[in-house]
Amino acid sequence: MEWSTNPAEKLRIDGVALEYACHGPVPGDAPTLVLLHEGLGCVAMWRDFPAQLAARTGLGVLVYSRQGYGGSDPITRPRPLDFQTREALEVLPALLDAAGIRQAILLGHSDGATIAAIHTGSVAGHRIRGVILEAPHFFTEPGGLASITEARAAYESGDLKQKLARYHADPDGAFLGWNDAWLDPGFATWNVAEVIDYIRVPILAIQGRHDQYGTLAQIEEIENRAYCPVDTLILDCRHEPHRECADRVLQEIADFCARLIRIEAADVVPA
Repeated sequence: MEWSTNPAEKLRIDGVALEYACHGPVPGDAPTLVLLHEGLGCVAMWRDFPAQLAARTGLGVLVYSRQGYGGSDPITRPRPLDFQTREALEVLPALLDAAGIRQAILLGHSDGATIAAIHTGSVAGHRIRGVILEAPHFFTEPGGLASITEARAAYESGDLKQKLARYHADPDGAFLGWNDAWLDPGFATWNVAEVIDYIRVPILAIQGRHDQYGTLAQIEEIENRAYCPVDTLILDCRHEPHRECADRVLQEIADFCARLIRIEAADVVPA
């Protein structure tokens, strides 16, 4: 794997080509922040956030587009309703192995936060040292489903498809793969909150008070169920705190990562 902001080749995981980009020190020289994008995101849609993270934290940053997004290989629709769990348990471990990452902090946004939580609560080992969950989803909410329905109308009769086509080689695959799954009647009872019970590393949970896709109930679920340290950051914004409140989010993430590194470096005297 080429550690570069513009690698010459895509990363192949189980025969699927995934676009990616890297910033900051290589694995082995520092822990790596691994960014997991939202349901309509990709590498390019993070904009300069990964580079700013590397500069603020001094850590490596790996960002990739999941299959069906950005310049990664397309998907075959429909997506399975457990697509987030499959990504967390099948693709992400293989990607971390391929990148040679042994110390990681997962940073997920929206669907990406769900994937980060499922991975951290389900995959045994010591590779994940902390997890940052921005606008996570653990269960469906009526308001969120209503906003996803509104997004469907904007895609079919508005300019959303044209906007997404700037970032995704297959905008129909990216949008409909996500939207069809969330609006499937079988998804109405989806709930993966039990993974929180098994997370054993520090959590930073970030949420906008006016998020159109999820309420503070998602953050309360973390606070009520977690057996590990939980820091929360609630901001007066909507679904994208890392863009709407960029400087505050960057500083909180940098402080969180610095605390993790101090814990790692501390001499622990056995009891």
